[in-house]
Amino acid sequence: MFKIKNIAIGVLTLSTLYGFSQQREKDTINTDVVNVVKPYTPTISDAFKIKETPTLDDSTTAVKKQVKYNIFSIPVASTFTPAKGKAAAVDKEKPVKLYDNYASVGAGTYTTILGEVYLNHQLSRAESVGGYFSYHSSQGGIDGLLLDDDFTKAKLNVNYGSNLRDLSWNVDGGFEYQKYNWYGLPQPLFDGTTASMLDVDHTFYSAHFGGEIDFKDALVKRIDMRFRRFGDDQDSGENRFVFNTAFDVPIQDEVISTEISLDYIGGKFDRNYYTDTEINYGNVNVGLAPSYQLRQDDLTVNLGVRFVYLNDTEGGKNKFYIYPNFTASYRLVDEILIAYGGIEGGLHQNSYYELANENPYVSPTLFIFPTDRQYDASLGLKGKLSNSMSYNISGRYGADRNRALFKSNSVLGGATEDYQYGNSFGVVYDDLKTYSVAGELNVDVNRNFKLGIKAEYFGYSTDLQEEAWNLPDFKGSLFLDYQIDANWFAGAGLYYVGERKDQFYEEGTLSPSSPMTVTLDSYFDANAHLGYKISDRLSVYAKANNMVNKLYEKWQNYPVQGIQFLVGATYQFDF
Repeated sequence: MFKIKNIAIGVLTLSTLYGFSQQREKDTINTDVVNVVKPYTPTISDAFKIKETPTLDDSTTAVKKQVKYNIFSIPVASTFTPAKGKAAAVDKEKPVKLYDNYASVGAGTYTTILGEVYLNHQLSRAESVGGYFSYHSSQGGIDGLLLDDDFTKAKLNVNYGSNLRDLSWNVDGGFEYQKYNWYGLPQPLFDGTTASMLDVDHTFYSAHFGGEIDFKDALVKRIDMRFRRFGDDQDSGENRFVFNTAFDVPIQDEVISTEISLDYIGGKFDRNYYTDTEINYGNVNVGLAPSYQLRQDDLTVNLGVRFVYLNDTEGGKNKFYIYPNFTASYRLVDEILIAYGGIEGGLHQNSYYELANENPYVSPTLFIFPTDRQYDASLGLKGKLSNSMSYNISGRYGADRNRALFKSNSVLGGATEDYQYGNSFGVVYDDLKTYSVAGELNVDVNRNFKLGIKAEYFGYSTDLQEEAWNLPDFKGSLFLDYQIDANWFAGAGLYYVGERKDQFYEEGTLSPSSPMTVTLDSYFDANAHLGYKISDRLSVYAKANNMVNKLYEKWQNYPVQGIQFLVGATYQFDF
């Protein structure tokens, strides 16, 4: 009963709403006929691209069938065990054992004895101590001489070094002993009678000590100093002290490298060549050399100047010098072609020690002055022709004031000293200009064969002297080293020195001669050696010197020993 009642109410409601709706339409919408007329305008639809791979909708398209594989595995027992892989063996040479110490001894013709010992021991990671001793003597025996020509040279040096975190330093000291003879007695001017009255041996002594400090990451880069006492058995003596330091001076973003030097020398000779008057000499010079390095791409330029103040302590004179200090290099073609050049100068401190080592037959009657090297201009090309060949070609032109030149002492009539018979050399000074052209070639044919060739031609212009005494017009040399195999090794050295000029004259006699210029012949010297390495430690060798067996004169009236043979052994070891 309840459901029927609800349905009736719903129908009545819907009928009322519908009737209300029909009444509103009649009130608002008018029935009109509207005809729309439009002309026909045909259009073309846009083109479209056909796909390269069209979508197929074909019921007959083949469908791949899924294939199933069935493997009938049957277990098989196996005893195979694969071996571990190994890298292929490569043959390589056993590294060469390097030793810190060695000793060498040899003996040869002219009763020659040669000995050398080098020692170095590492006390800790930062400390080491070492030493060096060498000995070379010969009893002489050159044919045709009237006097003894034996000589002895011995040198001892010890050193101690320490390498710390911020600096490294070392000190060293040593002694030298040298004995020669003034055996160059002019012949036939003198004979055996005169020679029997002469005692021509001349002995030199030297002692030195010094030290050096190198700083790391500091404005002061280096400090070194050295003192040497040099003298002989003719009452000559010389003291020399040299001090050098280098430091950087920062200016804004640039750095000026600066060197300061102090060089003192003082000495005396018991007499001069002609009288008993004593010779005293001494001076001190102080130098300052700032420089600035400019680098840009392949160009490197060092711009600098050197100031030197000289105080002649014996003559009481002072002088101030200014020298150029300019060098530059430019890589024209990488390492193949490099151009370089520069103009440099300085005050060179001549010393008795230096002159006696260059010419041991000087008389103890020298005047010692410094040489003013006004300038030394150079220009050259260097580089590599290949990975195994390098070259260097250069030319130089320089001017020196008071250049020291060796010249034969005159034969002094009424001689009272053993070196006054024209058998010794003195030193004269002159303003000298020098030009030279040099070439050098180094070849590493392979790891076992190396070759070097060098030649240089000289020209001189003097002011007061007639010639540039005892300076050669040409020098040439050739060196080669060859490691034949693991045991055998060999080498050679060839030297050529051109003509030199000297002077000979007598004075103080009843009939003195006029000074006569003497031309010393050029000479060629060939040396060779051959060695065999018995073990890593022990090797034996044989040497031959002056193989052309020519008694050439290196200095006037001083022929050298002929062909010489020497055999010896070298032993390397560690402590």
